Amino acid sequence: MTREKCFSTLDSHAIRGHVLRAMQADLSTAELARYARHLLIPEVGIEGQSRLKNASVLLIGTGALGSPAALYLAAAGIGRLGLVDADVVDVSNLHRQVLHGESWIGKSKLESAAARLREINPHVEIDLHPVRFAPDNAIAIAAGYDVIVDGSDNFPTRFLTNDAAWFLKKPLVHGAIHRFEGQATIFAPHLGGPCYRCMLPEMPAPGSVPSCAEAGVLGVLPGIIGSIQAMETLKLILGIGELPLGKLTVYDGLKSSFRSLRIGRDPHCRLCGASPTIDSVANAETLASTTCAVSRDEVPAITVDRLREILNASFDGLLIDVREPHEHAVSQIDGARLIPLRELPLQLDELPRDREIIVHCKSGARSARAVKLLLESGFPSVTNVQGGIDAWLAGQ
Repeated sequence: MTREKCFSTLDSHAIRGHVLRAMQADLSTAELARYARHLLIPEVGIEGQSRLKNASVLLIGTGALGSPAALYLAAAGIGRLGLVDADVVDVSNLHRQVLHGESWIGKSKLESAAARLREINPHVEIDLHPVRFAPDNAIAIAAGYDVIVDGSDNFPTRFLTNDAAWFLKKPLVHGAIHRFEGQATIFAPHLGGPCYRCMLPEMPAPGSVPSCAEAGVLGVLPGIIGSIQAMETLKLILGIGELPLGKLTVYDGLKSSFRSLRIGRDPHCRLCGASPTIDSVANAETLASTTCAVSRDEVPAITVDRLREILNASFDGLLIDVREPHEHAVSQIDGARLIPLRELPLQLDELPRDREIIVHCKSGARSARAVKLLLESGFPSVTNVQGGIDAWLAGQ
């Protein structure tokens, strides 16, 4: 008997042997066939698959981390998946956000995700929350789910998912990525582990940690970290294995290595410590700008169309590009002077104060910070470019 026939025979015997118990566990014949490989695992079996079917998971974001997590949780048979995302699909998403495809560019990420997940597993109920996860809706949205999976890409939302999970006593499956490195863990003080604030007590200084849009990320990396998040979620629901409470798994893609870091429960944590000072999901960290940056509305700005008009009219001022050198090497606006944002404070004395200065970056966030810095340093005429070089290239 061939290996394939052997496995096929075993599967068919296992399926026939489990039919009665499956019916008692409210698993249909179609579900029994779909999850046949799960049923062969002693730690899962009929009872475990029934647990998955009766469980609910909330995913914050359907982007880089949310994509693999959602795909595998749906395929595994989680009974109800809640998806939170207010964004639309952009072409720059597609190298890493594998839930979405070319035909969905410019359309709702939630609708795209739902269509794909229903194709993966029509037995899964999918709730769509087409809003930004915010302090005024977090508790109401998260309250109806067993586990929260954080696929966000900014610190305010990470603090918010943590705080909501703490107040609701829900386990939070954390993940984060940067270029070639990622991390994952479970934050659950009610289960004896630390919370996110035990690891990161305060918001990083604006501009100190670049976002994926600013620093980049290798497309396959979120597939690895998001899959780990899906694994830990399934372990939580099934009640199997060792949960990474107080243990941060860090993956380095360039070194092909995993390492574990211990995270202790902070007795002075402002949220879960002995004398907490945070009593609401609306607090300084969760109410901060999601870009940890100056609002684009706070500084003078022009559109890329206006910038073209200015440059075509023999502009005698200074156009500054505050991106990083590796970004500048990929694309640039003719005549722009490259001064990375981190170096700008050191070069203020070299810049002309009697000429107009226009600043751009990738999307307008870092350049807004640069404009504010220049204005506060006494430069009289400084303007931000709305949308940055992304908008410039889109208009060509």
